[in-house]
Amino acid sequence: MPATLEPIDLKILGALQKDGRLTNQALSSEVGLSTSPCWRRVRQLEETGVIQGYAAALDRRQIGLGVLAFIRVKIDSHSEAEAEEFSRDVLKLSEVVACYSIAGDADFLLQVVAADLDSYADFAMAVVRRLPRIKEMQTTFVLKEIKPFKGFPLDVGQR
Repeated sequence: MPATLEPIDLKILGALQKDGRLTNQALSSEVGLSTSPCWRRVRQLEETGVIQGYAAALDRRQIGLGVLAFIRVKIDSHSEAEAEEFSRDVLKLSEVVACYSIAGDADFLLQVVAADLDSYADFAMAVVRRLPRIKEMQTTFVLKEIKPFKGFPLDVGQR
């Protein structure tokens, strides 16, 4: 069940999505709340799992990951056990930066990074293609990132 968020919580979340390194004092100033209540709200958001952690946003190209691709995967069976086994196998692959179970003409969507096309090809053919129960896989390469993920919209449903 989704957490019940008040407008001040949304302000806090928006500020922290933009800059997770804000001090409590800077955060409280930005959202218009005194430091103690601000700190308590952040702690509550962390404890309830709304805030799941803090991380640095990296430019993949600057760290040598020039290829971004999506792989649509169909597996042989639609049994829950086989889907869970596939999921466990994918969790072990560092090149897979996100994986989603999807509806439609495929079962999973993998977001994958690689240094270059040759590295991607090696990974796709030697690792992904050899995962058990893969029936079909199709790759879509990202040519240009128009709007990369920067955080969740906090105003959806508020309009």
